[in-house]
Amino acid sequence: MVDAIAKQKHDTPDKEMDEGWWASVLADEPKVYHEEKAINCQPCDKKNSHEIDWDCVRSIFDQDQVLLMEVTGFNRGGLLVQAAGVQGFVPISHLINLPADVSEDNRQQDLADYVGKSLYLKIIECEVEHERIVLSERAAQAGEGKRRELFDQLKPGTVACGVVTNLTDFGAFIDLGGVEGLVHVSEMSWGRVENPADLLKIGQKVKVIVLQITETNARIALSIKRLTANPWDRLARIYKPGDIVPAELTTVMRFGVFAKLDEGIEGLIHISSLPDHLRSKDIAKFFIPGSRVQVKILHVDVDRRRLGLGLISEE
Repeated sequence: MVDAIAKQKHDTPDKEMDEGWWASVLADEPKVYHEEKAINCQPCDKKNSHEIDWDCVRSIFDQDQVLLMEVTGFNRGGLLVQAAGVQGFVPISHLINLPADVSEDNRQQDLADYVGKSLYLKIIECEVEHERIVLSERAAQAGEGKRRELFDQLKPGTVACGVVTNLTDFGAFIDLGGVEGLVHVSEMSWGRVENPADLLKIGQKVKVIVLQITETNARIALSIKRLTANPWDRLARIYKPGDIVPAELTTVMRFGVFAKLDEGIEGLIHISSLPDHLRSKDIAKFFIPGSRVQVKILHVDVDRRRLGLGLISEE
């Protein structure tokens, strides 16, 4: 739910979140292609039509209505549902009674158990060009009209509280009380994030700030990191080339080792700067994440958020 309507000043996103950005981010989300084209929509009257009445679908979406729909099938990503007029897909993350931590085999059985049952759902996405209709049981719990109410309240800069509903490689989806937003992996922390699951858990309550809203497609871009000051803004004041400072090794790569100087600030000890006896294809055997070391600041590039380090010694 919205925690505060007061706006906060926040940085401009690193990349404009236009349709191209959203398309690339959501490219891995489950997509369903219907063999049968007969998709009519209650309360529309075309009960036997073999064409989608997209005016009807769009009207239901715009009015944020709740539909009672029957589950007709399932796949690895979720449920296939239909009513007298609409046929679509419910992703697993939008089902309220499906555990997130079950095995793949058990999940398939759980999905199979839904077949023949009826669910109250909301349309959360409809794309005419792809004949794609995505629905949510979770969104339906908020009641009719809640999405429109939230869109009236949420503005760029608004701080809100939500619940993590799904984690993917590219970020986390957050339920804001009837509408979901996306925290892209690049907006989770000022530091590097290898896996969103390292920072968040499904069901966890989090505070976020709204970056961008596209009401037409019900898309909300959120950030967690922008609730705090950007540590890179003070980096040039704290660290100068030539300084020797303590650091903690975080990640070992074939081209070098990343080390954390402060929360949100990591630098790279490139393999070319290592002593000869440590330059190996298997440098992981020489460096253990979590180890404390002394490093020398080689160069600082605040604009590109890059910090070059040289290894002095282990503590």
